[in-house]
Amino acid sequence: MKKNLGVLQAVYPMPVLMVAAYDENGKVNVMNAAWGMICAMDKIALFIDEDHKTTQNLLVTKAFTVALADKAHMDVADFFGIASGNKMDDKFERTGYHAAMAEHVNAPVIDEFPVVMECELAEVISTENMYAIVGRIVNVAAEETVLDEKDRIDPAKLNALIFDQFRHGYYVSGEQVGKAWNAGAGWMKK
Repeated sequence: MKKNLGVLQAVYPMPVLMVAAYDENGKVNVMNAAWGMICAMDKIALFIDEDHKTTQNLLVTKAFTVALADKAHMDVADFFGIASGNKMDDKFERTGYHAAMAEHVNAPVIDEFPVVMECELAEVISTENMYAIVGRIVNVAAEETVLDEKDRIDPAKLNALIFDQFRHGYYVSGEQVGKAWNAGAGWMKK
């Protein structure tokens, strides 16, 4: 029997996304965002507040990057979530991490995170119930260490962090337990 728990953000897993943008002076800001998801073949939606320094920056530059945080960089990924660029001017610098200009958009690529999406601002959705940044993905770059023999990102090598909204934990994804468009195929014949 199920027990009623009230109102919860009951989606699991949630991604651990590092959203980065330059300010008007070329200074890097990065934030941790769990509320984001692919919303079309070439689009990502980030449900982030407009008050964030990173949000303010990407609205000016019209570009941003989204990196997948991994286990090896969990401490800094978490720091990017608990520290505010509005209150901490040296937020990025104090980590000692490195950023390079993205090849396709005017946004920083954080070198330490293994997979990054370069995005152009496509749309801002602001309603009574939602504020979302939609980016058009113009390129994905990945470290060779997380690729398989066919240059596809291998989740087992990536060790991507996933966020647990229930108990506020980080976990690692990677174990394949089935094949999509195949695991349920037997039900098609019944």
